[in-house]
Amino acid sequence: MKNKVLRNMLIPGVVAVACIVIPALLIQVGIIEGYPAQIITLAAINAIMAISVNMICGITGQLSLGQAGFEALGAYAVILFTTNCHIPLGISIVIAGFVAAFFGFLIGFPTLKLEGDYLAIVTLAFGEIIRVVLVNLKGITGGPNGKSFSTVFTTSLDYGASLAYLSIIGTLVLIIVLLQNFLRSTYGRAILSVREDEVAANSNGISVFLYKMIGFVIASFIAGIGGALYAALIAFVKPDLASFNNSINDLIYVVLGGMGSITGGILAAFVLTVLQESLRFLKDFRLLFYPVILIVVMLFRPQGLLGTRELSFVKVYDGIPGFVRRLLKKDTRKQEAR
Repeated sequence: MKNKVLRNMLIPGVVAVACIVIPALLIQVGIIEGYPAQIITLAAINAIMAISVNMICGITGQLSLGQAGFEALGAYAVILFTTNCHIPLGISIVIAGFVAAFFGFLIGFPTLKLEGDYLAIVTLAFGEIIRVVLVNLKGITGGPNGKSFSTVFTTSLDYGASLAYLSIIGTLVLIIVLLQNFLRSTYGRAILSVREDEVAANSNGISVFLYKMIGFVIASFIAGIGGALYAALIAFVKPDLASFNNSINDLIYVVLGGMGSITGGILAAFVLTVLQESLRFLKDFRLLFYPVILIVVMLFRPQGLLGTRELSFVKVYDGIPGFVRRLLKKDTRKQEAR
């Protein structure tokens, strides 16, 4: 039993460290240049936003179209805390996540009693309200022209491509680990039961509204972290970050990857972000690939790439010996036939 637990911890741990350290070293020595490194790092931020949307849509079972609003709140919060309050960047990022979670609580408390399309409309309206407020608070947010970091910074994620990659990918891995452990806890299983059947969950003594609220606040916190990292990477943010289009883009990652599959959403975020940049030579026509890919997936794989399953490196590791044995058997049979 101890060996099994150790294996289940060791294999994902080794993969996570390799994903963080190896590309960072390649960036540092110049094998991966600055532009590709920035695209990969930006894809990691999109993956964090995909986790946020998946938490509320795929895991809690509610349809939200305003996660970009929480991302914008986190982005502006980290700039204000760092420039006006002179709080270190790392601490400001965490505080920005809590700011987004606080607004998630304020929005979720009156709205989570709604279901389906009604909740989607309210969250959509919230995102637009945030965008309009940010546009009109010119003294704080810079208005429609946006706001950038001050030159008084001594540390920032944009100091080096390898530092940005280490910080953002490390945060992504940490969020995955914490969220996976949370979903395996009593609270996580209660949230999943609410997603599967609210009536059955309520009849078994599970407070449906409470666990919807927990899922919504966690999703808001993750979105705030994603927005803070985006602002730290780009060093500039505009109110358009809270636009409806950004919320839809985040939702597309989840739909393509699979509702309820954290690793599926992450995989889709990386693939689509890199694909969009690779097709930049097509100019505006590259935007046609998103709807085409979405239509094809909905026709032939409506549950998404992974459905509700998760990509497990432990299962891959366990399957290697069996795969090797099957190959050896095939070779033996071919030799016997000869």
